[in-house]
Amino acid sequence: MFPEFFSTRELRKSIDGSVDWLVTEYADSFEALTQPFLTLLIWLEQLLRGAPWWSVVLVIAGLTFAASRSWLMSAGMAALLFFIGLLGLWDQGMQTLALMLVATGLSVTIGIPVGILMASYDRFRKIMLPLLDVMQTMPSFVYLIPVVMLFGLGKVPAIFATIIYAVPPLIRLTDLGIRLVDPDVLEASRAFGANRRQQMLGVQLPLALPNIMAGINQTTMMALAMVVVASMIGARGLGQEVLIGINRLEVGRGLLAGLAIVALAILFDRVTQALGQRLSAGQKEAS
Repeated sequence: MFPEFFSTRELRKSIDGSVDWLVTEYADSFEALTQPFLTLLIWLEQLLRGAPWWSVVLVIAGLTFAASRSWLMSAGMAALLFFIGLLGLWDQGMQTLALMLVATGLSVTIGIPVGILMASYDRFRKIMLPLLDVMQTMPSFVYLIPVVMLFGLGKVPAIFATIIYAVPPLIRLTDLGIRLVDPDVLEASRAFGANRRQQMLGVQLPLALPNIMAGINQTTMMALAMVVVASMIGARGLGQEVLIGINRLEVGRGLLAGLAIVALAILFDRVTQALGQRLSAGQKEAS
């Protein structure tokens, strides 16, 4: 038996005590801070569920065409949404879509600025890299426990759990894209009198756009991978259908919900890839 150098029981108790203290002292503050996100999610969910199905399909098809300039892809994405409706999972699909949009939007809002800071300050990057490693490798069930204790069951902990799991690729790829910008290009911009802020906004970010779009694509895919886990802490939608199928050993129910999740994954993947390719092509033409 491996020798016991210190008491892990006492360590566990101290961690539990710290979390209990946070819940006791700051639970109301955390709830107040997260209320805007919950309001946004509820509003978007009600909008998607209350709108006629054909209007949602048309809007998604229009957004796909704006991103890809392809009628064929627009028709394909509309067909994927129609397929979800044929499976009898339209309502659950809209719940998952609302959660995905909010979680991905918050991940982008957090991930790109943090990636810019990592690319700008080496000391900050050294601090963030181990933290990102932990976020990506730690099983999601581990950080679900403190999230549920702080925010309770429901939509808010599902959003935060999804963000923790999904945001690291966007941060890493934003940092990588900025660092891969040719130093000669930066030197030329400095020769024309560009300051640090102008270099970042006018040179580095546009040239790093392909990597940033790849990061957004990876973030959306990882966020969608969390829908089943999020259903275990109260988030409804397609993940809940999969969970019910597992609990009741209803293979058909789980399979159909899984196919609907795959349809959403294909939709997000194709749209973000098409948008990234189009923006990259526009950047090359401009340069």
